[in-house]
Amino acid sequence: MIAIIDYDAGNLKSVKKALAYLGEESIITREPEEILRADKVILPGVGSFGDAMEHLTELGLVPVIREAAERQIPFLGICLGLQLLFESSEESSGAEGLGILKGRIVRIPDREGLKIPHIGWNSLKLKHNGRLFAGFDGEPYVYFVHSYYLEAEDEQIVKASAEYSAHIHASVEQGNVFACQFHPEKSGAAGLRILRNFCEV
Repeated sequence: MIAIIDYDAGNLKSVKKALAYLGEESIITREPEEILRADKVILPGVGSFGDAMEHLTELGLVPVIREAAERQIPFLGICLGLQLLFESSEESSGAEGLGILKGRIVRIPDREGLKIPHIGWNSLKLKHNGRLFAGFDGEPYVYFVHSYYLEAEDEQIVKASAEYSAHIHASVEQGNVFACQFHPEKSGAAGLRILRNFCEV
């Protein structure tokens, strides 16, 4: 059973639908016992970093997420879910992230001809043999929707990057913790393969 964490940050049903397509049973929940009992955990999300951390704190989910990571339950952050795993974000001054991974979230710099938020398909450059990208050849195209991006402290945890006005750390992996800035559940066959690889970890 895969637990999809519900903290009022949207994008839950599309993740559940993609998992169902892959034949994976999942539950949308905010119950600590269900999350910690799950075989795997997914933290999706769209919206503001500060608001999201506030919701997680109010729902008592911050220690639950940290415990899931400590218990080595395979954990996947998607979009805002990736950003929340890190320490801080320029989007919400003073708001602390979960701090499970080291790095900061910064705004995509303005550049003539490029729109922010970054919405659309971009190719990924794969590196460091990420388990989410097992079986991939070349540079897969995936779907992004974001105005802020990750600068990871340790380049070795970065398994995929993208270029859009900046060098974007698009996917990371450290131990049992995985995260994607893009939306695998909206990225067609490539995204489904990424989710399949996570389910098979």
